[in-house]
Amino acid sequence: MPVLPRPRKRLGQHFLIDLNIVRKILKIAALNPEDVVFEIGPGRGALTHALCERVARVIAVEFDRNLVEYLAHTCAPYDNLELHHGDALEFPCETLPAGTVVIANLPYYVSTPLVFRLLEDRDRIDRMVLMLQREVAERMTASPGSRDYGLLSVVTQYLTKPRKAFVVPASCFRPVPQVDSAVVCLTGRAVWNPADARFDDVFMKVVRGAFAHRRKTLINSCREEGWEEPVLRRALEETNVDPRRRAETLTVKEFIALAQSIRQASSKPSPREPSVLLSSPT
Repeated sequence: MPVLPRPRKRLGQHFLIDLNIVRKILKIAALNPEDVVFEIGPGRGALTHALCERVARVIAVEFDRNLVEYLAHTCAPYDNLELHHGDALEFPCETLPAGTVVIANLPYYVSTPLVFRLLEDRDRIDRMVLMLQREVAERMTASPGSRDYGLLSVVTQYLTKPRKAFVVPASCFRPVPQVDSAVVCLTGRAVWNPADARFDDVFMKVVRGAFAHRRKTLINSCREEGWEEPVLRRALEETNVDPRRRAETLTVKEFIALAQSIRQASSKPSPREPSVLLSSPT
């Protein structure tokens, strides 16, 4: 039996030790025997063993080589496990089978970039069950006008139906982190599925521009991100959105309507090209 790898502080490792939490995650995931699961950060395998016993195929990616070697030994009896050593941010998600279920215990320090990365490849993913820092979970599910509502909230709720399932106390991990975690379920596409996929790019540019300067009014914030003021004013008037409002007060549907109107009113995208989902969110 290999030596149990010690947690590495620089990697932000906190290993789940509560089997009741494992059972709750499996129940929420609603797995079928024919499912393919993409597990990010299997750690010491608290979930991995249970997944291998329930589904047709488990694709797991782990950054820590010591943990990869440990899992390769302890999970050797399972022939349905594909274990990859590497950075989940660089994993070729486009190679995942259509309908893949993502189950992940995301490290705190990279949780938001990983969420955006997964959202980029949502077309290959049926649903996600993510355990992450409670603060990030609350941002993903926040309502307009609340303190936590921002870019991550709008993008997550535009692309999926997020639901905070339950809180995971810090005591369920070793070493014990300084904050609680939460499990969030992301399913389907929440608001609108445009016939033209290029709309996503315009939508992202509008939302990123709106939240780029949270203290400024909507029109000033978007204008500073490169959108022409006549186009903005026309779009705001058509959608009945007061230009003096701030980004955190707009609903996802209002952002969609605004992006539609701006796209129709503008012959070309903003001259300043905000980057796509993987950029650091506001």
